[in-house]
Amino acid sequence: MSAIETKVFKSGNSAAVRLPKELGFEPGTTVRIEKTLQGLMVVPVVGSEEQRARNAALAERIRAAWAEVGGPPEPQLRDPDIFPDRPGLY
Repeated sequence: MSAIETKVFKSGNSAAVRLPKELGFEPGTTVRIEKTLQGLMVVPVVGSEEQRARNAALAERIRAAWAEVGGPPEPQLRDPDIFPDRPGLY
């Protein structure tokens, strides 16, 4: 997506920006605004109970998938000569 320019406008005692439809959220969505080094980041806030339920369902699906194939694979041992110690990289 290409950059979109817009102007900040006054809404009551606050500064506001309209989001274009393709970048917007559903009306009534709670969002969190975080200030970053690059600018501002706007992310939707998911209710903690709803998020917990999603996470629990995902964890259960992962457990079931691993149970079908006999569990996760064993970690692979790597040849130490592939990445020899190189001074100055620490």
